[in-house]
Amino acid sequence: MGLKMQGHHHMVAVSLNDQQLGTKRKYTAYVPRKNQGKYLALWIIAFGFVAVHVYRCIDAGHQQRIQEGLVSMCDQRARMLQDQFSVCVNHVHALAVLVSTFHYYKNPSVIDQETFAEYTARTAFERPLMSGVAYAQRVLDSQRIDFESQHGGTIRTMANKEPSPHRDEYAPVIFSQETVSYLDLVDMMSGEEDRENILRARSTGKAVLTGPFNLLGSHHLGVVLTIPVYKSKLPPNASVRDRIEATVGYLGGAFDVESLVENLLGQLAGNQEIIVKVYDVTNMSDPLIMYGRQAQYGDLSRVWISPLDFGDPFRKHQMTCRYLHKAPISWTAMATAFLGYVIVFLAGYMFYTGAIHIVQVEDDFHKMERLKVLAEAADVTKSQFLATVSHEIRTPMNGILGMLALLLDTDLSSTQRDYAQTAQACGRALIALINEVLDRAKIEAGKMELEDVPFGLRSIIDDVLSLFSEKSRNKGLELAVFVSDKVPQIVMGDPGRFRQVITNLVGNSVKFTAQGHIFVQVHLAEHSKAVQDAKPDSCLNGRSNCCNFKTLSGREAADDRNNWDKFKHLIADEEFPFQVLTSDGSSQNVSLMVSVEDTGTGIPLHAQKLMFMPFMQADSSTSRRYGGTGIGLSISKCLVELMGGQISFISRPQIGSTFSFTANFKRCEKNLVTDLKRSLYDDLPTAFKGLKATVVDTKPIRAAVTRYHLKRLGVLVEVVTSIRTAVLVLGSGQPDMVLVEKDVWLSSDDVSSIRAFVPALKSPKMILLATNITGDEFDKAKAAGFSDTLIMKPLRASMVAACLHQVFGTGKKAEQGRVMANGSVFRGLLCGKKILVVDDNRVNLRVAAGALKKFGAEVECAASGKAALELLQIPHGFDACFMDIQMPEMDGFEATRQIRLMESQTNEQQMIGSIDGSRDTRTTSHWHLPVLAMTADVIHATFEVCQKSGMDGYVSKPFQEENLYQAVAKFFESKPSTIM
Repeated sequence: MGLKMQGHHHMVAVSLNDQQLGTKRKYTAYVPRKNQGKYLALWIIAFGFVAVHVYRCIDAGHQQRIQEGLVSMCDQRARMLQDQFSVCVNHVHALAVLVSTFHYYKNPSVIDQETFAEYTARTAFERPLMSGVAYAQRVLDSQRIDFESQHGGTIRTMANKEPSPHRDEYAPVIFSQETVSYLDLVDMMSGEEDRENILRARSTGKAVLTGPFNLLGSHHLGVVLTIPVYKSKLPPNASVRDRIEATVGYLGGAFDVESLVENLLGQLAGNQEIIVKVYDVTNMSDPLIMYGRQAQYGDLSRVWISPLDFGDPFRKHQMTCRYLHKAPISWTAMATAFLGYVIVFLAGYMFYTGAIHIVQVEDDFHKMERLKVLAEAADVTKSQFLATVSHEIRTPMNGILGMLALLLDTDLSSTQRDYAQTAQACGRALIALINEVLDRAKIEAGKMELEDVPFGLRSIIDDVLSLFSEKSRNKGLELAVFVSDKVPQIVMGDPGRFRQVITNLVGNSVKFTAQGHIFVQVHLAEHSKAVQDAKPDSCLNGRSNCCNFKTLSGREAADDRNNWDKFKHLIADEEFPFQVLTSDGSSQNVSLMVSVEDTGTGIPLHAQKLMFMPFMQADSSTSRRYGGTGIGLSISKCLVELMGGQISFISRPQIGSTFSFTANFKRCEKNLVTDLKRSLYDDLPTAFKGLKATVVDTKPIRAAVTRYHLKRLGVLVEVVTSIRTAVLVLGSGQPDMVLVEKDVWLSSDDVSSIRAFVPALKSPKMILLATNITGDEFDKAKAAGFSDTLIMKPLRASMVAACLHQVFGTGKKAEQGRVMANGSVFRGLLCGKKILVVDDNRVNLRVAAGALKKFGAEVECAASGKAALELLQIPHGFDACFMDIQMPEMDGFEATRQIRLMESQTNEQQMIGSIDGSRDTRTTSHWHLPVLAMTADVIHATFEVCQKSGMDGYVSKPFQEENLYQAVAKFFESKPSTIM
């Protein structure tokens, strides 16, 4: 393999030379035997320097995190201080708008001192950081006398409360909060700095701040916010002159900066104490402290400055932060370096004794590596072995089953036919077992892929029931299926895998059920869930107290949610209160809920957790009593999960089991649905559409199943519970047929009504429904009036249609035109067609040739790909070719590629000839021979690989006659049958 690995552990080195798989590996260990002390001393000294470096690196990171913590805390406090300050400023703005609106826009004013004081007192909680607000009116010197007489006082200065000297204009306070009521008629322009702020505020139209000062009645520092009040609305681009002329007053508020910062620091108190100071740095050369002590203290080595923006572009503020205490030493860095040093010291001390053990560990490790390579190779070999075994088993099995099928078409005695049929059944059982093992192998290898083709659910489930109809009749079991009308007729998915899951679940139920019923239901998952959740469950995995069970057969079932009380809501739209998307909905996905209910032996509680494990069975005696390998449920679980669903079960010992699973499919396009529905419904006659039928049955679920199958044929059904009631129904309207359940007919309550009922049944057809019937019961039924027909269960729409054809004497000619095996349709379709079969196995050649000849085809055989190429030299007269894949000299893939190459060259030459006029395009044809793969390799030879090589189809061995026909029929146009 050419892989070389080297490993080092301190002073020990182990070299590994990998050669081809299976060769012996050489290991060389290098262990120092001398100067161990010197190596240890050098190791300790070298790592001492490393430990110091590690300490410095970790400590540097620690110091950086401390600095980042300081930056984060300082920026957070600065941001919150700005936010709280902005909130208060916004409230002052709102108050200014209020004054402007109700004092100047209203005439007369609706605001006075009492109103202003009460309003500001009630809204003080919105301004918790302000000691008070006041409104000062702009008064010119010419208006002073009238203003003072109007307000009954004199305009006073702020400093000494003396009458203000004459100046151009004043700003006396006329409205104030109670906390600053002492400012009444105080001229806010009497102070030099206050005057500058007021003039700046009215010229800019923005809020302005003063420098820090001691608040009256308090030792705290504060600032005053001033906002102009205009008598009219100003445009956004108003000039300074316009602003000055429109100014009628000023609204001011005092901020207690120290209380504001104290409150903020109290909210953000943390484990680390920091020192916060707030400065007014409008004059950078002489910053004014607004909060904090002037003295420098704390950790002076770490300082962070966060800028503050209080909304006044003239004023600049900042916050400085530092830790109260110096950062402690990084014990993490010291402990890490010390512990690392100690660990390395101990590692060096133990080096010599550990080296020998390391060598042993390395040897074991490489041994495990070698075993791992062998295991991976074994896994690949297993896959190849399964493919080979599958091919080698399927090839002779194809000959065996094919020859048995040909043998059964000959004249045999009853004993010979019984032997041949038994051998054929055993061969098919062996193929089923091989398929299960291969499916499990493909699932484990992740190679299982699902198809996405349109198919009909109802026909598939009917086919599954037909497989177990004889076994269920022999056991006297009620085997029934019900598919909700809400389920689309055609869905997109993998019909084969869906059939496989249903077949496995129904087969298990038939195997483990001795009496009672097996009921298969299909509903929309949303619909089923909504109905199940509509009412509380009466019994789930527990024993019911009632003795009359409303189930299919009347016996108790494991899941009481499937009784009539729930089932009737699933089948009656008028009783269903939930909105469920039907097949005409816009959703492209369909989620189905499928359940298989039986009244069998149930699963022991201790074995229920093991049910989906491969090759596990509920009882060690199960395989001997009932047969099977225990792999079916595990495969079903994997397939359900691949279909996007989940599988679960409810089981009660000696009561039965109910397996349920969901599966996701896609809806078909409307035109595709129409075509497929037409092809599917061609198998179901329409001659019975509009006929009336009366079903006599005492079990409502069983009657609903009978109604379901008759409804698929277009029959109008009325259900009654006794023959006497049916007699009354005849009086109101004559039905075309009356279907009576065998147990209803045999019940003692209705025996006396039969004689009165027989004269009335001369016109309607009287039909008896039975799971099984003895000769005496059949004679008794004829004598009682059921002389028209007997329909044996399980019911299927096609089987019911055939019985009704017999009863009413219709459809015989149509049925003759649908004969599948040896009928005129198949013979007319392949009659005269020349088909080439290529296979290196003579038995398989005989089987395929014999099957195709039964359909009227002319068959020629070839034993290799080269022989096939010689026969298919253009021009040739073959209409199709079945090609084996694994053949000597030239396999089927290469032979198909050569065929496609010849056809491509011929078509190109014909095209060139038609272009230059040398050939008549009407006499030339496009060469493309349908080539269908025919192989027993079901693991690697997938349909996609066949398509890549140019093949048109795929048939897996062992095949049946119908498989060959279905694969080749789509390439020929169907000829109308001449037999009517």
